[in-house]
Amino acid sequence: MTNARRTTTHRRRSPRRIARKPLAGSLAVAALLGGAWYATAATGNGSTAAGTSPSASPSTSASASPEAAAHSSTAASGTATASTSASAKATPKAVTAAKAATGTLSPTSTTIALAAKFPYLTAGYNNTREWTRTTTAVAPNGTLRVAWPAADGVHVTPLNAAGLRSGADTVVKGAKEVGGLVAHNDGFALLTRVSDTNKWKETAAAIVRYTNGRQTFATKLTGTASNDTSPGLDGQLTWNGTKYGAYFVVHGAGGFADGHFGDKLAYVSAKGAKLSGGWSWGCSHNEGIALHAETSGAFTSLCFDDWRSGLFVSTGIGAPDVAPVVQREQCWAGYCGGTFPSRTGDLVKSATGRYATAFASRGAASAKKNAADSSGRGWTVTPRTSTHQVAVAFMANRNSGPGKAIYLTSAAGTENVNVHIAPYGKDRLLVSWESLKGAKCNAGTCTGTFTGTHLRLIDWNGKAQGADKVVTARISGDIAVLKNGTLTWAYAPVTPTYASALNGASPTTTTLRIARLTP
Repeated sequence: MTNARRTTTHRRRSPRRIARKPLAGSLAVAALLGGAWYATAATGNGSTAAGTSPSASPSTSASASPEAAAHSSTAASGTATASTSASAKATPKAVTAAKAATGTLSPTSTTIALAAKFPYLTAGYNNTREWTRTTTAVAPNGTLRVAWPAADGVHVTPLNAAGLRSGADTVVKGAKEVGGLVAHNDGFALLTRVSDTNKWKETAAAIVRYTNGRQTFATKLTGTASNDTSPGLDGQLTWNGTKYGAYFVVHGAGGFADGHFGDKLAYVSAKGAKLSGGWSWGCSHNEGIALHAETSGAFTSLCFDDWRSGLFVSTGIGAPDVAPVVQREQCWAGYCGGTFPSRTGDLVKSATGRYATAFASRGAASAKKNAADSSGRGWTVTPRTSTHQVAVAFMANRNSGPGKAIYLTSAAGTENVNVHIAPYGKDRLLVSWESLKGAKCNAGTCTGTFTGTHLRLIDWNGKAQGADKVVTARISGDIAVLKNGTLTWAYAPVTPTYASALNGASPTTTTLRIARLTP
């Protein structure tokens, strides 16, 4: 762990900020136990978990109410309506040239009305504005599910293949976060947080499965028996047709890791039974999680580890000392200079078995072992830039380290956030990010003037396949890939602002846009 001190006191804080504040002082010596390490305790123990056990509650689509003045959006009533993203008129010749350069890259969207208010912003490190995560998942039959949190729990909205509402929401009562979603033909599985009894009075991680509108199992993945809680998941849920893999942040609540933060990878059967494999304690203060389901063996995973300061491959094991290094970054307790968007990451696998990931990076002007750490595992990294640039890394297979990261941006005064990567057709990748000009940075986070959502196509060597395209659509959550290669995702229909920190409650919306982009 970098630049952290041990503390024996715990102050309550918001569960969404619990593991994100940096700790000042010298590096504390951390211990290695049971094949995994852990970081020194954070200064807070989270807030008291609230809510009831999950249960299904149908809700119908309702007409949207007006937004707050600064974050207004047009409400859709009753049924969804289709609309295309705004773009300037162009001559046929110009349109042809644009298609040749970018493959059009023009998302279209439908608008759906929500039955509850969706708080679409979350306060991150330094209260930085972050999109509240939504997750879009596609079932084998082509239907879609979109998960989003509200005051009454996590809503899962069913959509048809065209992105139109196909029924009432299922509301997972008491659920606190969208940590991952798997869509099935007859329902869905959700990784979330539910109420629990433990020394920190924090929530537990759980997989909740619904079949034909009814809850069929709810399996807690943390608890008193394992001496852990999960006050903030920052997680991923994947499915390989036989079992689920859930990767998420944990907080020690007893035992060797009491008061410390790590991560956990758990496997669960189709019927909700816990399976062997994974690990109980892995990357320290994991600030970026990516997980790809494999047909056999361990699922492929990535983590941002604050102790060893960087992004690592941790396939099948809890981030050992020999884990391949994807990128060294300056990471502190609760903040990483290369964090994935919303603390989760995208990991794309090619037909030949290669992997690609994208992230916001400040790079490393220098990286060396921290002499103050007697364990020999701590690192000190000096960032190369004050602002984050968009980086892409490729791995030949899931057990190998990548080559040198490829940077897609370089403007020193521009901050780049909310980086995503997704497959685009058979042999290309779509990278997206939001840019902020005139960036003013402090302790690794920046404010600035929003200048657009950028889309860029690259090949599997990182070479640009045309110029960037700035679009009106936002990419603020997990992207689903349909059988024909169409990418689809849900986002709040508001214009971002990153001019100041988020203080107070999040603004809300009562509509979502369902974007579609076909290669």
